[in-house]
Amino acid sequence: MLARLFVLFLFFCNPVCCVFQKLYCTISDSCDCDFKPNIRDLEWDLYKNVYGQHLAQDIVSEEVARFLHNKSPSRPLVLSFHGSSGTGKTLVSSMLGNHLYGSAMSSPYVHQFVPTLHFPLPHRVKQYREELKDWVQGNLTECARSVFIFDEMEKMPPGLIDVLEPLLGPSHVVFRTNYRKAIYVFISTAGEEVINKVALENRQAGREREEIKLDDLQEAIAQAVYNNNTSGLFQSNIIQQKLITRFVPFLPLSRYHVERCVHSQLCQRGSCSRNDVVEAVGGDMIYTPSKGKYFSSTGCKTVPAKINFFL
Repeated sequence: MLARLFVLFLFFCNPVCCVFQKLYCTISDSCDCDFKPNIRDLEWDLYKNVYGQHLAQDIVSEEVARFLHNKSPSRPLVLSFHGSSGTGKTLVSSMLGNHLYGSAMSSPYVHQFVPTLHFPLPHRVKQYREELKDWVQGNLTECARSVFIFDEMEKMPPGLIDVLEPLLGPSHVVFRTNYRKAIYVFISTAGEEVINKVALENRQAGREREEIKLDDLQEAIAQAVYNNNTSGLFQSNIIQQKLITRFVPFLPLSRYHVERCVHSQLCQRGSCSRNDVVEAVGGDMIYTPSKGKYFSSTGCKTVPAKINFFL
């Protein structure tokens, strides 16, 4: 009842009360800051439109559901996506925004960072650290249910992302907000060698792709990323302090998966029946290794351009 009276007061009050509305939003579960999560639709989207990624599908759906069901989480949800280009990392991060907010990825509470755009000069790391810290804290004060997506982490200057370390643990306090309700997503190709090696060995042993387990990769990815001196997480305290909830591996894609990508995109263009284009694009891809040719070297990344060529 008190919450309802407060909302009515804000509605009829003058615009100055917007300040109080923002404050109420940060401390009350009754104000959602455009946060309208639909876990069922997220799971459906993951399993219907992401190909060849049983680990990513399971981890993302389970971790997001568990995190959102906890009304008072002890720390933010931190997911780190790793794998070769074109395997679906950016696609899955977009699905999170699409199914967590009423205005999807255009929500003002979904924040995306690209190092080459936002942090292009390595000698300005100190300045970037201050700016990033202020930006994240300011937006958490605006809305506790914020999502921060850091793409191309392999291009981020080392040491920069560690400025967020205090915000990712259980002990830090951000004035007037529950910072522990935020979600962070790191996206990187770092660690792809480890992931691809496990996938190749599994394939050469004649085992099914779905037999690859997270335990086969979790610690190996963490070590590979931590020791990669071109990674934004190189010797990062975030890894050292185990502040990443899950490292999420994206496996290399076979021709079967590539052709599913092609068919899906053709259907979006109203050309579902063009099996000739599916075959042509699948056959035009470069597959590795040279002996066996099991996996597409670019995943599904070049599929749209090749469809344009063969249509």
